[in-house]
Amino acid sequence: MTEEQSKQARLHWASHCASCHAVDGSGDTAVGRNLYPHAPDMRAASTQRLSDGELYFVIKNGVRLTGMPAWGEPGDDDAEGWALVGFIRTLPRLTEGELDELRANLPRTPHELREELEEQQFLHPQ
Repeated sequence: MTEEQSKQARLHWASHCASCHAVDGSGDTAVGRNLYPHAPDMRAASTQRLSDGELYFVIKNGVRLTGMPAWGEPGDDDAEGWALVGFIRTLPRLTEGELDELRANLPRTPHELREELEEQQFLHPQ
């Protein structure tokens, strides 16, 4: 996987997956804990033992009767899905710096954006 594909997979994780699976893959989020079944710990040996094809299948097709939706369109080349599989393999070894990068790319609510803007205006008046 190229560095650009890896970066795109991290950004995809932050914007599409972390709300349920957590930035670190633990599944320890308000959403992840309240799904039935709970969002799995993607770092766990049981998840990491799945083949690349099994992980890809879950990403592409979702899991019926759970909170895991299907991602991707039929017939697409889905390089993004395969890059995401590669990223999932790195979850058990993420450094604090890599986790900080992911946190910085989490989607923010309009309220959070307003607060950030107000803070910047306060700290750096023009």
